Amino acid sequence: QVQLVESGGGLVQPGGSLRLSCAASGLTFSDCAMSWYRQTPGKGRELVAQITADGVTTSYADSMKGRFTISRDNAKNTVYLQMNSLKPEDTAVYLCSAHRWLLRYWGQGTQVTVSS
Repeated sequence: QVQLVESGGGLVQPGGSLRLSCAASGLTFSDCAMSWYRQTPGKGRELVAQITADGVTTSYADSMKGRFTISRDNAKNTVYLQMNSLKPEDTAVYLCSAHRWLLRYWGQGTQVTVSS
């Protein structure tokens, strides 16, 4: 059974930082490209960042570029999202996703709230 479990969310003030983690099991993690998405009632689900299976290439949505960093540790079967300079509009449920061939797996998400 494939499991993706996010952690690290919480309440943070504008300008603050959080580091999200996604621990994967039940799959060959090193074969999977990994992504972070975020979801809100107003905007739905949007892509935040992606990283290739070998960790060499990353990409980001424009609004996150320069503030967010995706990384992975294949030895730990974990992908991370470092979020800096957080803004209230970053408030969302952040979800981890694994992608291999035609298969896509999702975690349950972790809540990030940016508020003073």
